[in-house]
Amino acid sequence: MEEPSQPDRPPSAGPAIHVQWITGAAHAAELEPLIGTLAASLAPRTGEARVRVVDDAEMATAHERYRDIPGTTDVLTFDLTDDPNQPLDADVLVCIDEAERQANERGIPAAHELLLYITHAILHCSGYNDDTEAAAAAMHAREDELLTAIGIGPVYATNEAEPASCTAS
Repeated sequence: MEEPSQPDRPPSAGPAIHVQWITGAAHAAELEPLIGTLAASLAPRTGEARVRVVDDAEMATAHERYRDIPGTTDVLTFDLTDDPNQPLDADVLVCIDEAERQANERGIPAAHELLLYITHAILHCSGYNDDTEAAAAAMHAREDELLTAIGIGPVYATNEAEPASCTAS
């Protein structure tokens, strides 16, 4: 028996991912189509993630405010449901300055690095964690699997010797 689909979304659609460009909008044209493809690859998960692209200064302020850690970071995730079985409801901050630094070191487009951060945040909201070496390996493998499936290839694995730090809450 087929499950009924939501009336305003195709049955294969994943969660809605909305990006607000506070800074770094030059990468929007490259990132936006990838966001839709990523969302579809997360089906049957539904719900919404609101992503805000910020600079180092805003990220450092948020990092200290919400995690009590001084300095910038790549991504902060705020899972508003804390239940991976419920529709996604998350607010995410991603740092364009950190994405550009990491992308330059890895020799990849900054938009791909940003997409890694967004994928990482959504996986945190989907029950993945990176608090142990084994859990982090599983999470990063899933990130690269999703990013490969949407046509950009592995991003995290491009520089495993010095990976980007990831902070989620």
